Amino acid sequence: MSVRSIDTPTLSIGYEDSGDPRGFPVILLHGFPDDVRAYDDVAPPLAKAGHRVLVPYLRGYGSTRFRDAAAPRMAEQAAIGQDVIDFADALNLPRFAVSGYDWGGRAAAIAAALHPDRVRAFVCIGGYSIQNTLVVSTPGPPEAERAVWYQWYFNTERGRAGLKANRHALCKLLWKEWSPTWHFSDETYDRTAASFDNPDFVDVVIHSYRHRHLNAPGEPRFEAVERRLAARPKIEVPTITLHGTDDGIARTPPAESPAERALFPNLKARRLIAGAGHFMPHEKPEAVSSAMLELLVATR
Repeated sequence: MSVRSIDTPTLSIGYEDSGDPRGFPVILLHGFPDDVRAYDDVAPPLAKAGHRVLVPYLRGYGSTRFRDAAAPRMAEQAAIGQDVIDFADALNLPRFAVSGYDWGGRAAAIAAALHPDRVRAFVCIGGYSIQNTLVVSTPGPPEAERAVWYQWYFNTERGRAGLKANRHALCKLLWKEWSPTWHFSDETYDRTAASFDNPDFVDVVIHSYRHRHLNAPGEPRFEAVERRLAARPKIEVPTITLHGTDDGIARTPPAESPAERALFPNLKARRLIAGAGHFMPHEKPEAVSSAMLELLVATR
């Protein structure tokens, strides 16, 4: 595995690259609050099967940096979706497979929905997550609202100050709440938490959670894209969805979901992964790698 960086129009993206450089590329996208270490046990089986495995740091994490020091540190969903396409363009990848969860799952879903000619296969962890950022969402049940307390916190200035001052402790608490059956070590957490020291981390996180609740403006260049995403476009590419049964932030997934199938017309499988919480690539890496290999074989 090599650690590299590449420039896109907006970012200098840090990423890890493993496997055969001539193999079909697979892009693995982490979520909040996490980094490329999430895929340490997912990448090797993919590389062993002959694929090139690319694991980038999202904007605001690790070694990824904004190229323009004066650029506003924004992270609306359209931006992180475009980052995936920009990353593939910079590496001259006409087609690729993609997987992700949380922020990474949303970015991957946007790339697959808007650029189906580029995405050969999609392993979607946590289900469809493209948002309508044009209208205020309807409040959910009290239990669901409580589970996303951090979002309401981040929409206050006290929350910004709290994230800045306590980012490592706060994010560790989220790991514990979101994956309650994952007994990770301090060493495991600390390897990832170093990525939260990125100078743009706080601004990027705060913008992401404020923009989706209409409390921060987006980038004008993405206005048309956000309108398309607000319609919750279907994802036509071959997909397997994976749902952790112990995800502390999501409701217990139903055994079947006609609504989810309607959003994925080319859904090959929908799987509930027992013992997995929100951070499935850490917790059940074999579920992710095997699903990706299955899709890549099926779409040859």
